[in-house]
Amino acid sequence: MSSPSAQTPANTVLYSERLSPSFWIWVLTVGAACSCILIFLPISLEAGLIAAGVALVILIAVLLVNTPVIRVTADTLQVGRAEIERRYIGTVEGFRGDDAVFQRGRGLNGTAFMCFRGWISPVVRIEITDPADRTPYWLTSTRHPEELVRALSS
Repeated sequence: MSSPSAQTPANTVLYSERLSPSFWIWVLTVGAACSCILIFLPISLEAGLIAAGVALVILIAVLLVNTPVIRVTADTLQVGRAEIERRYIGTVEGFRGDDAVFQRGRGLNGTAFMCFRGWISPVVRIEITDPADRTPYWLTSTRHPEELVRALSS
């Protein structure tokens, strides 16, 4: 009997990335929570501090729960809650700078699957070749487009 932590080659993770918020998002979160102090200050400083603490916990929880993960295994690609078998993946391209802005804006097909995060500029475009799927491609933010393209092209 194999150990529970042993992975089969099909389940081996080739690439994994959390699209976690950048530093300035956390700063804005703390600032938003601290604004509760000003809102409740006319009642009392203690009420403001309690409200700020509660707001901070709620905002942190919302950010963490909504942080998508990109995971590539030998058989599948998962982006957030979406998952597809790799046999249905065609051309994969990474974009940075103005090309990434174009892909997220004027060059975007409205029927594509999108997983963007405003604090992550680079994107990867993943063509979907499944004839039963009307989605032409997936477009996802990533901090490491070259690594994701390499993992999906292998």
